[in-house]
Amino acid sequence: MSVAQALVAYIIAATVLTITPGPDSGLVLRTAIVDGAKQAARASLGIVTGLSVWGVAVAVGLGALMAASEAAFRILQWAGAIYLVWFGLRLMVKPRKHLDETPALAQTQAFRSGLLQNLLNPKICVFYVSFLPQFVPAGGEVLIWTPILASVHIGLTLIWFAALVLATRPLADMLRKPNVLSRIDRFTGAVFMASGAQLGLSRL
Repeated sequence: MSVAQALVAYIIAATVLTITPGPDSGLVLRTAIVDGAKQAARASLGIVTGLSVWGVAVAVGLGALMAASEAAFRILQWAGAIYLVWFGLRLMVKPRKHLDETPALAQTQAFRSGLLQNLLNPKICVFYVSFLPQFVPAGGEVLIWTPILASVHIGLTLIWFAALVLATRPLADMLRKPNVLSRIDRFTGAVFMASGAQLGLSRL
């Protein structure tokens, strides 16, 4: 596969995977609706920082080592599952009703939530380890091409997150009504708890 062919094929595949609904998109969408575009941007930066860490880890071989170690995978898997269930339960038990309440995601907390959610998901590691090498051009150096491909994925992710945030703007006033806010938090909480359960029960 030539460089051009590899990049085109990768961009198409990575785009499909990026827009597939998951906890990261759910976090950004919920944050945009409830806490505003700036907070959603901070959560997005936290998520892509996590992706950057995974990209570097895979490039230097740490990702492959962790993916091959069932014990390491299980520890990270359960840590991620517990975090998602805890975060979802918090949203369901204490949903917000007014925007003047203490934000569920403060400025630094928005970034930290995105970062932790991504780093505690071992599926990202497995995805990078198994997916990225398939698109390294013939004769290309894995150490060089893995960060490049990870950067492309990060760029696509940022574009997708920006689209999600922009999509909420026309409906922002309606979505921030007290009864709607509570329903959004509870629904998002249920999604996060389901994602945590799915992560905890998944196999390497």
